[in-house]
Amino acid sequence: MRARARINRKKILAVAIILLLLAIITIILLINRSPERPATSPKIPESSLESQPPPPVTEEFTIPAGKTITELLTPFGFPPSRVIEIREATKKVFDLARIPAGQKFRLLKQGQTYSAFQLDLDPERFLEVDLSSSPPSASIKSHPVTRQLVLVEGVIKDSLIAAVNQAGEQDLLALMMAEIFGWVIDFYVDLRQDDSFRLLVEKKYINGQFGGYGPILAARFVNRNQVFEAYRYVFPDSGQADYFEAGGGSLRKEFLKSPLRYARITSRFSSSRLHPIRKIYRPHYGIDYAAPVGTPVQATADGVVTFAGWNGAAGRMVRIRHKNAYETMYLHLKSLASEIKTGARVAGGQVIGYVGSSGESTGPHLDYRLLYHGKYVNPLSWKFQPAEPLPSRYRPDFEKKVRVLQMLLLFPATYF
Repeated sequence: MRARARINRKKILAVAIILLLLAIITIILLINRSPERPATSPKIPESSLESQPPPPVTEEFTIPAGKTITELLTPFGFPPSRVIEIREATKKVFDLARIPAGQKFRLLKQGQTYSAFQLDLDPERFLEVDLSSSPPSASIKSHPVTRQLVLVEGVIKDSLIAAVNQAGEQDLLALMMAEIFGWVIDFYVDLRQDDSFRLLVEKKYINGQFGGYGPILAARFVNRNQVFEAYRYVFPDSGQADYFEAGGGSLRKEFLKSPLRYARITSRFSSSRLHPIRKIYRPHYGIDYAAPVGTPVQATADGVVTFAGWNGAAGRMVRIRHKNAYETMYLHLKSLASEIKTGARVAGGQVIGYVGSSGESTGPHLDYRLLYHGKYVNPLSWKFQPAEPLPSRYRPDFEKKVRVLQMLLLFPATYF
């Protein structure tokens, strides 16, 4: 009897489960059943069937040097009176009397009528003049700009610029990196084959085209098996930016290691060197850097100009007094920067003149000299003191940002 009772309970349970499943399936079918569709599609309003006007046709050309707005518009059927009206209406936004040569000029034509024109002012901005009204209206607009963070890496086989080019980037990026590490690496003397670098940099794209580099945010350079790291930090109170090591130490030293961003050394500091013109042996108390005429020369530290002008065999020369009994001299310049004169204050890295071949010189180069307590010393071997580290009040914020940048530097370049 007990066995029969157990069998009956199992049958009842099975039937209940089947009924429950059928109920669930029925509910699902009712929920998912599509509503009946009308036999005919809804009528489309006649207004939406009307054809839209075609987009304007753009005629673009580069502005030749010396052209006026009248000379640009007259060939397209603009009478002088209309050009004057355009100039007057636009003057408060942009003075069309000073057309920038070499920029793009676009005329937008709707049917047989010119509806507007656009004039590029710089890579990111353009002037747009709406010609559909009289007088016309003008405004300055921005091209679509996007920014992309990229990781660039390379190995030195020939030169820093060649390695950066091999990575698919432009010369400017090599100069930016040399400027960051210029306090601790002399890229004319210290660079070795198989040195390597990795850096994070912003790239700007304007209308989908590469438009330049933003700041380098982080960089790692291995030189002679020694690792140098730089992390950009923007001070929250002033908005100024500088580069520091991961621990907050400054990359800056008392002096830059070179007065040129990129050149090659042709003559070193020597107590006895054959003078190329006088053909006699005499001391050469400087470092000669060969570079093209016009290459910018930068002050290697903050200081005050004590001499700026012609100095006989030295040609055009600048002499700067620095703190801690240092002086620097820059010889054979082609010309001086406009603000450089006796008594002027300069900052480290500021352009003070341009490479030339003035005075007793056999070719374009810079003769750079360093004095300490009035005596010449070798700029390449002299040990300079580091600048002040990052103030402690900024450390927590800096360290938080550095941790993120260090992680990004570890990603393979293909990740970006």
